[in-house]
Amino acid sequence: MNAPGLSLAARTGLRGVSIVDTPDALAAIHRPDCAAAIWRRQPVAGFSDWIDGLEPEQLPRARMILRPEGVRAALWQLCESAGTPDCDFRQMLVEDAAALAAIFSGLMDARYLRVRLDVVTTNACRRFHVDAITARLVCTYRGSGTQYGRGGQGRDPERIFAVPACTPILLRGTHWPEFPRAGLLHRSPPIEGSGETRLLLVLDPVDDPEDKV
Repeated sequence: MNAPGLSLAARTGLRGVSIVDTPDALAAIHRPDCAAAIWRRQPVAGFSDWIDGLEPEQLPRARMILRPEGVRAALWQLCESAGTPDCDFRQMLVEDAAALAAIFSGLMDARYLRVRLDVVTTNACRRFHVDAITARLVCTYRGSGTQYGRGGQGRDPERIFAVPACTPILLRGTHWPEFPRAGLLHRSPPIEGSGETRLLLVLDPVDDPEDKV
């Protein structure tokens, strides 16, 4: 998938953030000193132009709880329902999201996943925070990527970094058993009024499939 280059954090380093080059290396999230892992990936020519050119109503969107092996079929049906053009890039989107679900469920030993495909045009989750979950994987396929930085005691980060589009970031939440807290915060980029439309995949581990979406 398309990853045009990581922000300054990848070059200067940010304590608690691991920049990795293979999906297996996302297991760095289990190290005591790692609050987030970012998978740096090579560009796929044409994908960003394709997905940026779609009308917002053609982007798949849903919130559902699935077994990891069911993600591919569900995403294929979502694309059909949304009228996402049937082409190699649509197949690439579905296969990539399914692969990320398999990787994430393996890392978290999760039998089920809460899967969200969100189409965002507002300042959703614009405050820096840590999610009240064990861990979360976010991959922004269209638009500005997740912002993150180190803060604490009610203060926002002084330096803010951004994850490039199509680059997965794996974040610890407040339910992660490791202590002390790393102080790494994140947010969705504020885009309201800009005309930008984001498409992001969000994966959470779920123990009980009856949990509310």
